Amino acid sequence: MEQIANLLTERPNPASENIDTLPTLEMLRVINDEDAKIAAAVALELPNIARAVDAIVARFERGGRLFYIGAGTSGRLGILDASECPPTFNVPGDRVQGIIAGGESALSKATETTEDDPAIGARDLAARGFGSGDILCGIAASGRTPYVLGAIESAKAMGAVTVGISCSPESALSKAVDIAITPLPGPEVIAGSTRLKAGTATKLVLNMLTTGTFIRLGYVWRNLMVNVQPKNGKLLDRAKRIISAATGADYERAGAMLAEAGNNVRAAILAWQSTL
Repeated sequence: MEQIANLLTERPNPASENIDTLPTLEMLRVINDEDAKIAAAVALELPNIARAVDAIVARFERGGRLFYIGAGTSGRLGILDASECPPTFNVPGDRVQGIIAGGESALSKATETTEDDPAIGARDLAARGFGSGDILCGIAASGRTPYVLGAIESAKAMGAVTVGISCSPESALSKAVDIAITPLPGPEVIAGSTRLKAGTATKLVLNMLTTGTFIRLGYVWRNLMVNVQPKNGKLLDRAKRIISAATGADYERAGAMLAEAGNNVRAAILAWQSTL
């Protein structure tokens, strides 16, 4: 257990040593001060994140898919990012997929025992039909989760591209993958609670991976979400505002343009452009 205790994500944080004795405002200030370190840690990894985005784009252009795999918080964050790609970018639900140790039940109830078995990680990856043309991103704050490492080993054996996101330096995950993304926001406010700084750093990286990928692939025009699916009132309003911003049409006219284009924002804008 000494190896785990020495991990950066497991070390006690001197800044929060007496956090349980502080008034509420001071307690929150300590947490906020630690959170302020996260973006700078992610910034140092931008070159590696860019490499990963370009690798994902290359795979997508050949019909490949992106898979995230993780246990606990890491797995939940991967599934969250994957689930938001279809409504944001109007891509098929299987284009970006998230796999979590313990399956769907682990989304709402902790079942971290399966994370200790690398064979289960490889099995869960195979069950999704992962192939050599896909790309696998393993997520593990500690960088040592056997479940994730088993999946990475399996993907590499197929010849697939592998990416690893961890928050511990020189981790087993970072050494195992083709592209290592290793933001180091430091020890957690509550020692070992990697849903905090490590989780936030991971979420920032995941945001960049998929957003950057779909920008490169043309799913964003200027900075507008032109592939949004207007499936509820909020998204319908957003779609009209996007068309208005892109074309200069007023809100009512934008709504009419959207309806004429079968509720397809991109089609509405392209139809407008064809009249210029």
